[in-house]
Amino acid sequence: MSLTLVIGNKNYSSWSLRPWLYLKHHGIAFDEVRIPLYREDSPGRIAAYNPAGKVPVLIDGEVTVWDSLAILEYLAERFPETGGWPQALADRARARSIAAEMHSGFQALREHCGMNCRRAPGPKTLPEAALKDAARINRIWEDNRSRWAAAGPWLFGRFTIVDAVYAPVALRFRTYALDAGPAAKAYVDTVLSDPSVVEWIEAGKREAEIIPAFED
Repeated sequence: MSLTLVIGNKNYSSWSLRPWLYLKHHGIAFDEVRIPLYREDSPGRIAAYNPAGKVPVLIDGEVTVWDSLAILEYLAERFPETGGWPQALADRARARSIAAEMHSGFQALREHCGMNCRRAPGPKTLPEAALKDAARINRIWEDNRSRWAAAGPWLFGRFTIVDAVYAPVALRFRTYALDAGPAAKAYVDTVLSDPSVVEWIEAGKREAEIIPAFED
């Protein structure tokens, strides 16, 4: 039975990118339903899949999962060969902590540096809270890459749920020319050169919808 992933605009929906990337990276087949956000008919169309009224939503037969991190957890269990989390207990604990920190935090960066695939890269004036968020993310990336550099180019060497969670942030770092150390810059390059991420970005650029609030 095929999977269906309901997503928002590729240009703007960072939450949608996360499970989409995990599926694409691991070559898992799925049907994609794209619902443009912030339109008059958007709430009704989304509610047909998710009564919580948000994307992304994963449908697997009679199972419906919403919230990007919940979907990623489900996919890791549904397809254990993907190795969603690191193998070692201590590494899994760290990975979950880092993923949860991204999932529930960094509100200032989200507010002032929205995901926008079409925006020409360049800095913007940011409040101290957003700069503090960016600095914390930079430290996470620098620390993880120093620990697992020999194991591969991703945050824990190989691609995990954590990389799917931080992929939209890597795009923000490039889009808004945020400060990053050498290891963090290399990580951003790893994410943004991934074929699946490139595919998403190019699709986002081709979208016709404009959401003015996310165009600064």
